[in-house]
Amino acid sequence: MSPLHHQLDTWIDAHFDDEVRFLQALVQVPTDTPPGNNAPHAERTAELLAGMGLVTEKHPVPEAQVRAAGLQSITNLIVRQRFGDGPTIALNAHGDVVPPGEGWTHDPYSGEIADGALYGRASAVSKSDFASFTFALRALQALGVPLHGAVELHFTYDEEFGGELGPGWLLSQGLTKPDLMIAAGFSHQVVVAHNGCLQLEVTVQGEMAHAAIPDTGTDALQGATHILNALYALNRDYLQVRSGVEGITHPYLNVGLISGGTNTNVIPGKVVLKLDRRLIPEEDPVEVEAALRRTIEQAAASFQPPRGGRELQVSVRRLLLARAMQPLPGNRPLVAALQRHASAVFNEDVPAVGTPLYTDVRLYVERGIPGVIYGAGPHTVRESNAKRADEHVRLSDLRGATRVIARALLDLLHPSD
Repeated sequence: MSPLHHQLDTWIDAHFDDEVRFLQALVQVPTDTPPGNNAPHAERTAELLAGMGLVTEKHPVPEAQVRAAGLQSITNLIVRQRFGDGPTIALNAHGDVVPPGEGWTHDPYSGEIADGALYGRASAVSKSDFASFTFALRALQALGVPLHGAVELHFTYDEEFGGELGPGWLLSQGLTKPDLMIAAGFSHQVVVAHNGCLQLEVTVQGEMAHAAIPDTGTDALQGATHILNALYALNRDYLQVRSGVEGITHPYLNVGLISGGTNTNVIPGKVVLKLDRRLIPEEDPVEVEAALRRTIEQAAASFQPPRGGRELQVSVRRLLLARAMQPLPGNRPLVAALQRHASAVFNEDVPAVGTPLYTDVRLYVERGIPGVIYGAGPHTVRESNAKRADEHVRLSDLRGATRVIARALLDLLHPSD
């Protein structure tokens, strides 16, 4: 470890209590999505950053676009720190999260600390990296040595709904164009590729009828069940489609939301299914969607309604297409710096792998900006309870990730060290 790396570590350790309090304050402002009223959190974040001397640009997304996406408010934030001529490295984390759900033993909005971990919704994914990225930047500022390039913090609020109104909106509006980027992740692996995701809404229309005379209608739920069986059968075939990317296995399909019917004593006339199909990097999204639509169409056509009942009417609407992330050659210096310092800080081999998740990184990579995923968290998503009750981040991972990110930024912006 060089003297400058040691100085970074020393500064981070001296200010770690401040970093923890910053994260607690972020967790204490809910950002449940839905409903997606995220502008208040952005305002609070900007206020806290201003208290650290960081100038924050607020970029509200027009209300009509936000409402059309099914959300209430989004204000994306950018902090720019230019040290000198050289590359711009963006650090992106998202503040929007799924609602807490049931089963918590800690208040999901408390930021409570217990047994070396900070608890709360988004404490791991990914408000922890609001903290790690901010304090890594502050450590660089405090170093006081000439650096060549710039760091930008991108704090956005649309990852749960696909990112198009988060990083996608900042990039499409020409508000940023970094040369490299790091997105929120976990401390014990550098992620260089990820799955894509296709989400479809399938509306199955039958004909309502009184439950006492069911043959006078067409049961949309029975029709939907017929379609569901055909869809789930595809998962057997997907087991044979293997990815060559370490950390990614095979495609899979899940139906996560089903709604329909009007009352217990009425044959359902309409049922809506929302499905999620994960795409491995080797798959063509156009072909995948076409194949799914054929499966749904064929299953609907083979459903037998009651004699005299009307045929099922089925419509399919795309909700989301998040393309898989493929590594760009330009990410190699970034990957090498993160792996080198993560291995040293955590005293273990830190691999560069793929992940079955999909993230906002793809929105940068699709525009030719090399990116990777790295941040504060455990070895696996499951360990953090992300999207589950009692989500948490271990303080040792938060501290370690902040050190790793600060050191890697120094290597990229001060290559002579």
